Amino acid sequence: MTVTRTETFPIRSGDDVVRVRQRVRALAVEIGLGLVDQTKIITAASELARNTLDYGGGGEVRAETVQAGMRKGLRLTFEDRGPGIVDIERALTDHYTSGGGLGLGLGGAKRLSNEFHIESTPGVGTRVMIARWK
Repeated sequence: MTVTRTETFPIRSGDDVVRVRQRVRALAVEIGLGLVDQTKIITAASELARNTLDYGGGGEVRAETVQAGMRKGLRLTFEDRGPGIVDIERALTDHYTSGGGLGLGLGGAKRLSNEFHIESTPGVGTRVMIARWK
């Protein structure tokens, strides 16, 4: 797999969450994702950016356009240095929340992505990578 472009954006406020959504949309269009795939990656990015802000105390997202053979994709890695997730499996269960949300963010982001990987260490932070392929 070849990374063809990398951009990093801070997530420190609600305005940053909006900017992440806008930039992810632009990159998805740029690599030729169809409308349904654009909507899926934008929705997943919005959920993860909001989680980064609300549960991780802020962080950043690295957006990479990638190519594997003839396939193009968009890979997003969200990272924070918040409290971390004690039980990742439970956190991926629909309707489980450690806060006041609906408990659909992580599991929903996973379902909306072609690739999903999460690493979290309590007291250190969380990293979530998602990708959507054309």
